[in-house]
Amino acid sequence: MGETSKPQPPLWLRILQFPLVRLFLLGPLLFLLAGISNGLWGQKFADRPVFAIASAAVMTALGIAVYVAFVRLVERRPVSELAFPTMGRELALGMTAGAGLYALCVLVLMALGIYRIEGVNSLALMLPSVAMALSSGVLEELLHRGTIFRNVEQLLGSWIALLASALFFGFRHLGNADGNIVGAVAITIEAGVLLTAVYLLTRRLWLSIGSHIAWNFTQSGIFSGSVSGAFEQPGLFKAAIEGPELLTGGKFGMEASSVALVVCTTVGLMILVMAVRRGNIVPPPWNRTV
Repeated sequence: MGETSKPQPPLWLRILQFPLVRLFLLGPLLFLLAGISNGLWGQKFADRPVFAIASAAVMTALGIAVYVAFVRLVERRPVSELAFPTMGRELALGMTAGAGLYALCVLVLMALGIYRIEGVNSLALMLPSVAMALSSGVLEELLHRGTIFRNVEQLLGSWIALLASALFFGFRHLGNADGNIVGAVAITIEAGVLLTAVYLLTRRLWLSIGSHIAWNFTQSGIFSGSVSGAFEQPGLFKAAIEGPELLTGGKFGMEASSVALVVCTTVGLMILVMAVRRGNIVPPPWNRTV
C-alpha cells in the first residue's frame, strides 16, 4: 500500500509560515519588547536598580514566551534553538567566553598602558549593568539570531543570512546616544560574525545569549566601559582610559576599538570554521539538492 500523503496546512497558515512573513511578524514584535524593556530599566527604574533588574527579567521572560509561542503556533515545530536540556551548560560556557574575551581586550590595553585600574567601587554600582546586560543579551539574540538570521537563512542560505543579520545588528547601534559609523561597522564585523558563529556551531541560541550578556556586563559592570555608545556608568573598577580612539573605541566603547575588532573577529572566524566542518551551513536555494 502507498503511504498516506500528509495533509497540507490551510492557505492562511502557509502564508504565515513563509520565512519573509515570519520575519516581518515576529521581528517588529521583539523589537518593540526590547524598546519597552530599555525604557523600563534605563529610564523609569534608572535610579532603582533592583526594580530595573526585575523589569528586565520580566521583559526577557516575556520575549522568550512570545518567541516560543510564535514558533509552536505558526511554524508548528519544536523550539530546538531554545532546547531546555542544554540551557545551563551552554549559557555558562557562553558567559565564560563573553567575559573572557572582554577581559582579554582589557589586558591588551593594560599592557599598552592605555587602561589603568585606580581603585575599586562599591559592589552596588554593578547592579544597573545586570539589567542592561540581561535585556540586551536575551532580546537582541532572539531578534538578530533567532529571527532575522534564521528566517533569511531559510530563504537565501547561511552566508547571506550572516551578512544581513550582522549589518542590521551593527548599524542599528547608530541610533545610540554616542553611536557612530566606526562603531557600527566594527560591531557588524566582530559581533555579527562571532555571535552568529556560536549559534551556527550548535544551532541553539544559548551560547550567543550567554556571550552577549557576559560581554555587556563585564564591559560596564566590572570594567566601567561604555557599552556601544548607549550605556556608560561606573562599575566595579575605577578605570582611567587614555589613548587613541583607534585603540580605546572612544565614547562608543571597546566594540569600536581595533583591539576588540581583531580579537573577536579572529575568535568568530575560528568558530565559524568549526561550524562549517560540522556541516551546519545551509547553502543558498540555487545550490540545494532536493
